[in-house]
Amino acid sequence: MTTTRIILAGVLGGIAMFIWTSIAHMFLPLGHAGVRELPNESAVLAALQTNLGDKSSLYLFPGLGVGDNPTREQMNEGMKHMDEKLASNPSGLLMYHAKGSRSISMPKLLTIEFATELLEAILAVFLLAQTRIASFGGRVGFVFVAGILAAIATNVSYWNWYGFPCVYTVAYMFTQIVGFLCIGLAAALVLRKSAPPAA
Repeated sequence: MTTTRIILAGVLGGIAMFIWTSIAHMFLPLGHAGVRELPNESAVLAALQTNLGDKSSLYLFPGLGVGDNPTREQMNEGMKHMDEKLASNPSGLLMYHAKGSRSISMPKLLTIEFATELLEAILAVFLLAQTRIASFGGRVGFVFVAGILAAIATNVSYWNWYGFPCVYTVAYMFTQIVGFLCIGLAAALVLRKSAPPAA
């Protein structure tokens, strides 16, 4: 299995994955499953601006109430009161960007997304090339399972620890897994005539 064919399979797989994820996000409900707009947005944004100002960060609330650099003892003490806080307050995860600190440049975002998926595809095909799998179905299945692994790796943890919506988690995992299936199909087609490595 030559390096050229591996790279070709990775590039074609990356393109196939990018096409699928673009369709999933722009034309199917998968892209916004579990995500809603804020009601009374103006008031909420004004409150965020007033309280957070230019402090762009990822915020988890309610917090432990121990500041930015707590000791282990302070964290342990804070954790003792978390059940009470969660029972009496709303909770969540907030990715906050200060006013003017972020802009939406679709060409830049799409380029980064494509580069990311291209790298994923090349790495998946590289792993496939290290195996002795000779059948078309076996190669597709290998990359498909790699996609399940990739989808589980972060999404289930975010659902478990941060309470991401189930519908969002399932939709995002489905999108990723089908993306890897696209990579697997492209790789299996390009590499199907390669002889298995010698023992």
